[in-house]
Amino acid sequence: TPEVIGDYVGGSNHVLPTARSARFSSGLSVLDFVKRSSILKLGPEQLKALAPAAIALAKAEGLDAHARS
Repeated sequence: TPEVIGDYVGGSNHVLPTARSARFSSGLSVLDFVKRSSILKLGPEQLKALAPAAIALAKAEGLDAHARS
């Protein structure tokens, strides 16, 4: 297939990773322009169960304000 078909009308992506980055990344896609967000919501019981581990990790990292939050 001629390159021009792939570049302009064939639907494939001609923006490919360079400098050996194809080992860990894909070609440019619409997903590269989408901002993803995560939302975390825990109830009182889940917070109570997870708090000791979160506090211990925050203190181990020296983030005392995080531990108190």
